[in-house]
Amino acid sequence: MPVDIQRIEMDQLTCWRVQRGDDELLVAEQGAQILSYRQGDLPVIWLSEEAAFQHGQPVRGGVPLCWPWFGDLTRNPQDVQAMHEQASEAPFHGLVRNLDWQLRGQRCEGDSGILEFVCAQALGELPGWPHQVDLRLQIRLDEQLHISLTSRNQGEQPVAISQALHSYLAIGDIHQVSVDGLDDCRYLETLDEWQQRQQQGELRFEGETDRIYLGLPPVLNLLDRAWNRRITLHTSGSRSAILWNPWTAKAQRLSQFADDAWQRMLCIETANVMDDRICLAAGASHTLAVTIGSEPL
Repeated sequence: MPVDIQRIEMDQLTCWRVQRGDDELLVAEQGAQILSYRQGDLPVIWLSEEAAFQHGQPVRGGVPLCWPWFGDLTRNPQDVQAMHEQASEAPFHGLVRNLDWQLRGQRCEGDSGILEFVCAQALGELPGWPHQVDLRLQIRLDEQLHISLTSRNQGEQPVAISQALHSYLAIGDIHQVSVDGLDDCRYLETLDEWQQRQQQGELRFEGETDRIYLGLPPVLNLLDRAWNRRITLHTSGSRSAILWNPWTAKAQRLSQFADDAWQRMLCIETANVMDDRICLAAGASHTLAVTIGSEPL
């Protein structure tokens, strides 16, 4: 299978395109953010039709990296909050999404294309977060998409982090989608005062969804009946995930998001959040990873 890697410019952003036969992956150096992933004619990773490729602004869609915390820092465990000097003023989803990561390697190995990025600022230069972590991302494209984010504590004190690979998955129609692998798992219903509940059966979607699932198995399946396929997520280094769809009203308030785009996407975010957060001793490392692929139903 021929593999080709090319540097391209998309408005203000430097990006890398990996083509493997009919499959295509697009990655921006800003945030080391996967922008899109297509298997043949169908997208697997969703990119907004209204996405803007601007310096210092996150791109809507793809796989943004949330690190060294996920979401609202004040909703994180106390040890994660304590890592930041002013938790009440911390931006949502951490400090690395809008930074330019450095490409440390791009190569083809057999029928795989590989990109490797490093976030140099994580070694003590993030505002309000004076810790030293060697933060690296590897992206590998073969028959599937493999993403691994590795954090190694280079300091002398423990570091607590939460994090997520904020994957926007492309779907044919949200009304014909379900997710299995969640049965009996507990979750936090963030839309109802963060109550803890338990999933019964597979998850279907009938309105705005924003749930934090905990104690998950390593495999989740998204059944995309409109496009007659199953998208599978195989994870490691993770026991938690966020499932999110804004539905109708919230979609109209989101930037870079068409009013009807909620019908064509679903976020399943491989994560380390809440009691699944990561505490790194001096010299310790952790890798959060997911493999995403699809097959016919």
